[in-house]
Amino acid sequence: MSQSAPTREVARRVFASEFNDAGYTFTESDDERAPVYALLPTGESSNRVFFVGTLTEKEDVGEDSEYWRGRIVDPTGTFFVYAGQYQPEAASKLRDLEPPAYVAVVGKPRTYETDDGTVRVSVRPESITEVDAATRDRWVAETAKRTIERVAAFDDEGNEYARMAREEYDLDPETYKAAALSALEDLDEGDGDELAGDGSAGDGSASDDAASDETAPDGSDSAGTPEP
Repeated sequence: MSQSAPTREVARRVFASEFNDAGYTFTESDDERAPVYALLPTGESSNRVFFVGTLTEKEDVGEDSEYWRGRIVDPTGTFFVYAGQYQPEAASKLRDLEPPAYVAVVGKPRTYETDDGTVRVSVRPESITEVDAATRDRWVAETAKRTIERVAAFDDEGNEYARMAREEYDLDPETYKAAALSALEDLDEGDGDELAGDGSAGDGSASDDAASDETAPDGSDSAGTPEP
């Protein structure tokens, strides 16, 4: 097998509340082409993310060419995605979709610093796929499970990313466990009318079962599937 064809990084399942706090990025080598990772506050590295939510707004914010911004909400908060000429498939999907719609997104974290020093986090989507409510619900359930597992392992000896998170963030990982449990409670309550609402709490979930398949809900190949 050729070593010149690197496999893609695993796409981490993460809720918006945690993702938006992941403002610290790093590389694990000095190679100028080394992958850039976002550090999740629950103690995990993330070069790619997988999330599902409700697309509530879209806007072409480009000047000389199309550059689409999408607002996608899950039970804990809001993801912002940006796609332009270098993400043609995702940009085309945003152009064609009519909010509100459930979508599954795989993409790379991006950070930028505002003039006042605030770090903003967004996603550069590799793919955007319209999905149904059942797919969203499975994603919420699996993402809650993964979040709780990361929090449980946060104090484990040898958890290098947790040590890094303690150094870089003044954040309590239990906050994200509480958000995950709240998202599960919303599912249990059968909150199924998000598409008729304003896109606030309760609209985001998608399938993680697809990780055991050859293709993910976004159509990516097995090298690009979410974590199993």
